[in-house]
Amino acid sequence: MSLETIAVQSGTYEDPVTGAVGTPVFATTTFTLETDSYSAFSDGALRDVPIYTRYGNPSQWSVQEKIASLEGAESGLITSSGMSAIASTVFALTNQGGHIISAYDVYGGTYNFLREDMSGSGRDVTFVDPLDLEAIKEAIRPETQMILLETLTNPLLKIPDIEAIADIAKQVSALLVVDNTFLTPINCQPLHIGADIVVHSATKYLSGHSDVTAGAVVGSRKYLDRVWAQALRFGGSAEALSCFLVERGAKTLALRVAQQNRSAREVAGFLDRHPAVLDVAYPSLHPERIPQFLRDAPGFGGVVSFRVTGGDETALAVMKKLKIPRTATSLGGVESLVSMPTNTSHSSLTSGQKQVAGIEPGLIRLSVGIEGTADILRDLDQALSFKGGFNA
Repeated sequence: MSLETIAVQSGTYEDPVTGAVGTPVFATTTFTLETDSYSAFSDGALRDVPIYTRYGNPSQWSVQEKIASLEGAESGLITSSGMSAIASTVFALTNQGGHIISAYDVYGGTYNFLREDMSGSGRDVTFVDPLDLEAIKEAIRPETQMILLETLTNPLLKIPDIEAIADIAKQVSALLVVDNTFLTPINCQPLHIGADIVVHSATKYLSGHSDVTAGAVVGSRKYLDRVWAQALRFGGSAEALSCFLVERGAKTLALRVAQQNRSAREVAGFLDRHPAVLDVAYPSLHPERIPQFLRDAPGFGGVVSFRVTGGDETALAVMKKLKIPRTATSLGGVESLVSMPTNTSHSSLTSGQKQVAGIEPGLIRLSVGIEGTADILRDLDQALSFKGGFNA
């Protein structure tokens, strides 16, 4: 079936009592113990039987199945946040003495987690340029257990060659974990090109309405059982209402992303031509840099990053002048949002680390929503004509 149909139909819990069309919210912490419940304890099947919501709940199972179906995965897990999904995955699938390869310019929270928490748990991390396949090969050690990358990096929208990196990982029996938050399964399904695990901040596009915090992990059942057990120990379970909101939002994922793909492409082209803009990061502007596996993608999501003349001071003034995008962190919602990575998502990085990651003064990250494209373009034009910081 098409992704549009999967987004609507998959995972929905069919209530045998009421016949509810949508999945009910199972707002309960515990369930009556039956024969199957006791068997689940002895058989190690606690994940599949309603016993206690921290172990599993029909609200969780419904959205897990939907996200797994969209990514073409055997199994899925919903967690309390994107960082919970990443942390549970890393700790579950690596061990003490293990080595992890990641990128300099992953999401700031991921970078800080890998830099600050891994050494204390006996794991070592090497950061590389995700576009440099030779650097990735050179970083590999006998103890390398995982390569953790993003399909589209945050905030500079670089596209690592996931297909080629998957081949490298398989040659050394390392797991390839891919954060697909920015592209979503509508634009890319990393499991189909060699990734072992896909993670999401479901807070973003999957839920799509800026009203819930959640994460997701999908992949084979043998890996997901281990990630589930780790999330259980971390206390990263998602509660019922959050699951309801993610599943409800995911039903319109394909429609929202199609609009955001179109708008972001036009916004990127407009910004690329504007005299007050120094440079723009968006894949469609540089088709020669797009790896083969994404050449036929329907789009590249709704995030456009651009750098204005005048540095951070002018960037702040531009954001203040915008009327449609709200100045706020996060992305992927129906509303347009704008922020500066240097003082939000990547604020904890040192000046040197920001430089290595390519985060320069005046950088603005715009998450394009589903508002009218022409309205967004007019708003950007008036904000970029700000006389206090531009000669244009």
